[in-house]
Amino acid sequence: MTAIEPRRIAIVDDDRAVRDSMQFWLEIIGHSVETFASGAEVLKADNQNLACLILDHHMPEMAGLELAERLRAGGSGVPILLMTGSISPSIVARAAEIGINRVLEKPPTEEDLLDFIDGTRRWENGCNTTGRV
Repeated sequence: MTAIEPRRIAIVDDDRAVRDSMQFWLEIIGHSVETFASGAEVLKADNQNLACLILDHHMPEMAGLELAERLRAGGSGVPILLMTGSISPSIVARAAEIGINRVLEKPPTEEDLLDFIDGTRRWENGCNTTGRV
């Protein structure tokens, strides 16, 4: 008999301190977390068991919007939260076009993160709120 692997929350941020602190906090409250330092790492990984993706926008080599676009083009419907230190109407509009579920100013509050993570259960059940900002 095999154990069912819990669905993981993926955190993608080029800032190690951000990744580590978010991972620590989410694991303390009971979530399974995997972190990535770049979009390229995410694209190489097995993303079949992701509950959601918490994604920084401003990263070297591949911006968060580009990573989300590649994931969507590849057929991934994983719920995505995009974080950015400089939110703009163009980022919000592009995120909605790609199918990003939520855009938040960085750093997001714990309440906003939990609201997004809890919402992933609704998305899994067909109540997707794509484009929510």
